[in-house]
Amino acid sequence: MRYYKETELDIEKAAEFLELPPSRLSEIIEKGNLRQNWDEYSNIYRFEGHAPQIENGTALIDHYGSFELVRGFPKIKRAMLLDPALKGNFSQIKSVVVEEKMNGYNVRVVDYRGKLIAFTRSGHVCPYSTERVQNFLKRDFFQDHPDIIVYGEMAGPDNPYVQKNIYDIDSLDFFVFDMRYKDTGEPLEVCQRRELGEEYGFNQVRLFGEFSINEASAKITGIIRELGEKGHEGVVIKDPKMVLQPIKYTCSQSNCSDLEQAFRFYNEAGRDYLFSRVVREGFQSYEWSEDEEEFQKRCKRLGESILLPMKGTIAQVATGERLSDDFCIRVRDENVIHKFKAYMERFGLYVVLGTPERIGEDYVVEVRKINKSTTDKTMAMLEGQLWS
Repeated sequence: MRYYKETELDIEKAAEFLELPPSRLSEIIEKGNLRQNWDEYSNIYRFEGHAPQIENGTALIDHYGSFELVRGFPKIKRAMLLDPALKGNFSQIKSVVVEEKMNGYNVRVVDYRGKLIAFTRSGHVCPYSTERVQNFLKRDFFQDHPDIIVYGEMAGPDNPYVQKNIYDIDSLDFFVFDMRYKDTGEPLEVCQRRELGEEYGFNQVRLFGEFSINEASAKITGIIRELGEKGHEGVVIKDPKMVLQPIKYTCSQSNCSDLEQAFRFYNEAGRDYLFSRVVREGFQSYEWSEDEEEFQKRCKRLGESILLPMKGTIAQVATGERLSDDFCIRVRDENVIHKFKAYMERFGLYVVLGTPERIGEDYVVEVRKINKSTTDKTMAMLEGQLWS
């Protein structure tokens, strides 16, 4: 019998459950593509990077010799030109369902030994998200449907990952956008999922309607313009039966808002993240056949989203001030504040906590996430270092 590191993961049994040769699973482990979570979740393993037929972020739960798989959420591809993307990707069906794509962070929720836990996209168990979902979802759903994963977006204030206060929400909330079977990753049909969510009282993402393929482009363009004026993110376009893969399409204002945040901390942001959002603007402007006035508004919005935060960052560092992401988190259990700090520090982040304040049943604490890389890079430039 072979074991993974110092835990009780049985390689042979785990490989049999995953339908892999034990040697292949051992290779995946050795390459660092299967990693162990920590503390009370040390018997949960997450797939990172390439593994055969397993999505990144998939969690393998070891129930002392029996296993459970919590599939990662498949990556949704993006439409750059809406009309040809619709006709090219949904040519086999007559209509599509359009739901709102909310601007927050994606988590998967399952019942784990009598408690709901929230996996991030990468397969970590976030202590803050886990504490919050206890207030949003009823455990009886998971008792009645133990084979289903609930996927949702955490959006609103008190958000440690996406600081966007663009919805009429008092605090962080959870919006269901998908449900899938654990072992296979097969999704429920849109109508079935929404009916289940309504039955159990779940908040769900906004449904705009079902549109024929021929009218969908015009309808979605109107929806995107409306959402953009409110600063919202965009839409996800789905096959009602969820056989064909969904696609997403975003608002210009959301692209620019993302760029504004990213260029404030330019040395932390990935270049692909920045570049892709600029490219989206070009394709959308082309497809919408913008007149000169509309085009100039887009150019101004895009340019300001890049230069204003960059200039502000340089000016801030020049005064000797360190850059930080500042946000609040709200919890019922004060111990979760310290668990969350330790969780962030495991990723190499430097986090400073304020003094928790009791508000009703909750504790609210301000968190400063210090952005050392951009601070140091900017200071080096101010001192004469060359860009390489």
